[in-house]
Amino acid sequence: MTTKLFGRDLAEYEGMDVEEMLETLSPEEIEELNNYVDPDNSYLPANERCRDQTTKAPTGKYNREKLMKYIEKKAKEDKDWDEAVPYAPGTTRGKKFQPKEVTPPPSKDDIGFGVDDEYEQALDGATEEDLVDLAAILGLHGMLNQTQYQAAYETVKGDGDGDGEKKQTKFHAIAKADMPKFMPPEPDNDTDVEGSIEKVKNNDSSLKELNWNNIRNISIEKFHQLAEALRTNTHLESLTLANTRMTDHAAKPFVKALEENKSLRVFNVETNYLAGDTVVELVRALLANKTVLEFRAANQSPSVLGQKVEMEIAKLVIANPELLRLGISFEIAGARVRTHEHLQRNNDKLRLKRKAQLYSS
Repeated sequence: MTTKLFGRDLAEYEGMDVEEMLETLSPEEIEELNNYVDPDNSYLPANERCRDQTTKAPTGKYNREKLMKYIEKKAKEDKDWDEAVPYAPGTTRGKKFQPKEVTPPPSKDDIGFGVDDEYEQALDGATEEDLVDLAAILGLHGMLNQTQYQAAYETVKGDGDGDGEKKQTKFHAIAKADMPKFMPPEPDNDTDVEGSIEKVKNNDSSLKELNWNNIRNISIEKFHQLAEALRTNTHLESLTLANTRMTDHAAKPFVKALEENKSLRVFNVETNYLAGDTVVELVRALLANKTVLEFRAANQSPSVLGQKVEMEIAKLVIANPELLRLGISFEIAGARVRTHEHLQRNNDKLRLKRKAQLYSS
């Protein structure tokens, strides 16, 4: 292949030494050669890619205003470049801009499969089971769930090698679709509110757990009565009041109850209308006797507690050496990590204590 530079054949220069060629050049020719430098050559420094070719001596100090006037005067005096197509009013020179047409994606109704009318009528009247059977026959296994896929296979007897029967599977039958299972609704909480308050007030030894979850018509007075009875109760170990529409006014008496009660192990007030300050007071009340092992107060109506509240809760949890489980959703990573690490240490200490007792016995 012939190599050319500026239209000249370079074949005659292939055997020549570059150094000898440069020695034969005059200073003017070397300067001209230096001007032929590729400005996009990244291997050269920036000051070598575009040399200063100004040979005129400076006429004076830099004056921006004077320079701008000279440029404007020069632009007005110089003749405009000749245009390939002369300007004519009302005519368009060159190509007219046409915006690119954007084809919208086809919708479900626009997608067609080219099915004959007979098959289309059959598919319109097909049930879900028929469509699943068709998917299984066509080998569209990705459209079947695990139950449907397994139902389409069966194990049959095949030809053995003499050592016994050989079993193999084959795609044999109609794949059955899973029909939705009917799940009965959860029964309503039939706990007797007034009766349970009396049991807690009378310190009934048979009442270890009290569940008021999902009872919506509990008045604030009933909550106050339960909290007052909880202060002197010595047998109740678990109290869950989730989704009872408890407000801050209804939850305030439980702060005093948690400070005085020494038997409660689980306290749950999830999914209510408690503000962050109220949750902080409840967590602080756990430090009085340090008997509550599990406290849950997540999913309150003000979903975001705020950085100040979360950090205060984390500080109170770290000060509690007995708390094992905490049900509060933290948005701040620092509070979440510190709380998690402290609860893990509390559980590790309990596990080591339990193992020490087991070995000692």
